[in-house]
Amino acid sequence: MEKSFDPNGVGIANGNIFGFPVTHAQADIVLYPIPWDATASYGRGTAGGPAAILRESTQLDFYNPYVKKAYNTKVFWEAIDERWERVNEDLSSQTTAYIDYLEEGGKLEDSEKFTALVQEMNAIQTKLKEEYKAKIAADLKANKLVGVIGGEHSTPLALIEALAEHTKFGILQIDAHADLRDAYENFEQSHASIMFNALQIENVEKLVQVGIRDIAQSEVDIIEANPNRVRCFYDWELKEENFEGKTWKQQVEDIIASLPNKVYISYDIDGLKPALCPNTGTPVPGGFDLEQINYLLYALARSNKEIIGFDLCEVGDDAWDANVGARALWNVICALKLNKEI
Repeated sequence: MEKSFDPNGVGIANGNIFGFPVTHAQADIVLYPIPWDATASYGRGTAGGPAAILRESTQLDFYNPYVKKAYNTKVFWEAIDERWERVNEDLSSQTTAYIDYLEEGGKLEDSEKFTALVQEMNAIQTKLKEEYKAKIAADLKANKLVGVIGGEHSTPLALIEALAEHTKFGILQIDAHADLRDAYENFEQSHASIMFNALQIENVEKLVQVGIRDIAQSEVDIIEANPNRVRCFYDWELKEENFEGKTWKQQVEDIIASLPNKVYISYDIDGLKPALCPNTGTPVPGGFDLEQINYLLYALARSNKEIIGFDLCEVGDDAWDANVGARALWNVICALKLNKEI
């Protein structure tokens, strides 16, 4: 790879992430971009996030202070499926109308049209999940690490389910939202329901949430009712501790100590400060600098925990959002590489 890739040269848009000359067969890490945001309840555009991340990824430089010759990492980006892009585009116009209807006080049971739409959406999302799950399962069988690149935060359920068929693990969720809604807006796989759905999986033994700052009472009730399975590091608590003298290093140690031995990273870009991701689906004031999350990732990589997979979701299709998203992705991949080397 060193002979065919110049880490000091111009980025080459060769269809693979970062312009790396790697095939699927050669890859240690396989990324599945899923262009889907049909349940988005506020801003649209994250379905275009994967394509935007791919486009911006060649603008990065690839020196990493913690991973020697990180640019030799064998990572492959699956082609974005245009079929699902078209399905998403068609359904998004319909779900937008449905969500507007709800926000105007409408009831699902009063509308045959929207009842049929919700049923169709739930069936199509199940098909989407099962299609990607089958592909992911083949890669896991080949001992490859897999990451899902959204799209909205509903998309990684396929990967979480596939991993859970083989092992027990905990989820480290970086997010502004708890995503513990039960079929939010009647969508069984809503972007706001991903962690509720994950907790239905027996082999997901722990959920550790970091940066949550926009949350419903029903979600707080779930967290408080499951103290041994769900640990939430609310953004306001982290900030208050920080204001009173507790360092981010100490807080990161607490977060990592809360996780089991095997860890899946679920990284919603809206966990960052909105200035870094203004076109994400549901931006919320507060949050983290990119460097803070990088510190957490590398600390996790150096710990006695094993990182078994990840997702990066909710990146907007704007160039700036995608630039930040590509850099977030690069640091996740370097953390994975570091974790495997230790």
